[in-house]
Amino acid sequence: MISLNILDYSPIDEGETAAAALQQTTRLAQLAERLGFKRFWVAEHHQVDSVAGSTPEMLMMHLATSTETIRIGSGGVMLPHYSAYKVAENFRMLEALHPGRIDLGIGRSRSYRIVNEALNESKKKRLPYEQQLTDLQKYFADDTDSEHRFQSLRAMPVIETAPELWLLGTGPGSARLAAEKGMGYAYAHFAKPSQQGVEVVEAYRAEFQPSQFLQEPKVIIAVFAVVAETAEKAEELATAFDLWLLFVESDSPPPYYPSVDTAKKRGFSASEQEKVERNRQRMLIGTADQVKMQIEAIADRYDTGEITIIPNISGADNRMNELRLLAASFNLAGK
Repeated sequence: MISLNILDYSPIDEGETAAAALQQTTRLAQLAERLGFKRFWVAEHHQVDSVAGSTPEMLMMHLATSTETIRIGSGGVMLPHYSAYKVAENFRMLEALHPGRIDLGIGRSRSYRIVNEALNESKKKRLPYEQQLTDLQKYFADDTDSEHRFQSLRAMPVIETAPELWLLGTGPGSARLAAEKGMGYAYAHFAKPSQQGVEVVEAYRAEFQPSQFLQEPKVIIAVFAVVAETAEKAEELATAFDLWLLFVESDSPPPYYPSVDTAKKRGFSASEQEKVERNRQRMLIGTADQVKMQIEAIADRYDTGEITIIPNISGADNRMNELRLLAASFNLAGK
């Protein structure tokens, strides 16, 4: 049986505001809980005007308070920008208030140059990513015995449980680190939907070393999915998604997620159409039953029972409808 998760970017629909997008994310999380989705994660994006998700820890606290049972997580916190000690305390606070429901997904995307400079301008040097992961685990384990430059330091509040630790990635480097540190591995199939992904996940499992936090390897595969009642409606939504991806990759993207009508009216140039065709390889598109078959094939290919859906489509109602359709197709055990 496949468990389904959601990763939401808090897209700002055309004609809407960032504040409205965050309220829509809240309603989406509440719906995901009612429908029986396992996890609801939120992203960290900077200098992307069409999405409102910039600080996952803050949004997670709100979402965890607005729900009761669904796991709430980050997909992910971009650790190289931050102090591992502060990240540990942020997530310990979340876990203390919502025990057994918090996931810490960690990534290392370095974003735009100006963002990197603004987030790191006071730092004399950056620690190696691997060292930061080691530091995080020290703090979550309350390890004051092992040799460490901050050996006696503990992350507050001191509690009996810890968030689940997941490393996000698209290649062998992240897989190796996740295996070495005994962490779960979330592979971004939506970014690199190739046979290499299968090999990366296989290497993670083969090299996995049990840790205090995880005894056996765990894998999540994340996919872009565009789902509607009909294949024709799904194709319309996919066209708007095509345009959004082009906007994001351009030099001057508009501060909104384009509507289906905007995408229809605008169309694509020949060079843009080539990019659209490449990006289409990153998406699952169709009715719920059609997408279910694609999800099952991906789960089988990666030998996993957990898939994260990124419903990054135009319109809050359409995003909520996608969740309802998938939940019905997969017979999720909702409330």
